Amino acid sequence: MLMTLVWWPKRHRSFTNSVSKTDRTVSLTDKQWSLIADLFAWTPPSNKGGRPKVHPRDCLEGILWVLVTGARWKDLPKSYPSKATCHRRFQQWTEEGILEEAWRRLLKILDDSGQINWSEAFADGTFASAKKGVNRLARPSVARGQRS
Repeated sequence: MLMTLVWWPKRHRSFTNSVSKTDRTVSLTDKQWSLIADLFAWTPPSNKGGRPKVHPRDCLEGILWVLVTGARWKDLPKSYPSKATCHRRFQQWTEEGILEEAWRRLLKILDDSGQINWSEAFADGTFASAKKGVNRLARPSVARGQRS
């Protein structure tokens, strides 16, 4: 039996509800930002000139985009600040404990309002490395003899 491409069903993609992977999908609400804004120091640009610093809210949204999507820093959409700026601020804020404090504040508000079900919390072990060739934890084979 000969079958031509005419017999194959046509596939139609629906673009009505689709979102591009590079769209700015992660954004803090004004209420969320007001709760943590004091942690992120920022001075508006002066009249003296020079390159003004990027607003911390934009950098935080870029950082959250990378963390939520699991993408690489170099895949950060153009609507966010540069990948270098976001990554540098991520490292700085992590070392200073600012991101952890912001997370704690927002988490406490969710917990106080009863929006977190702690029975469904779990630990993620995706970053636990299992190296090839490491035999320290492997049981020795009985068939193999001891090496001298």
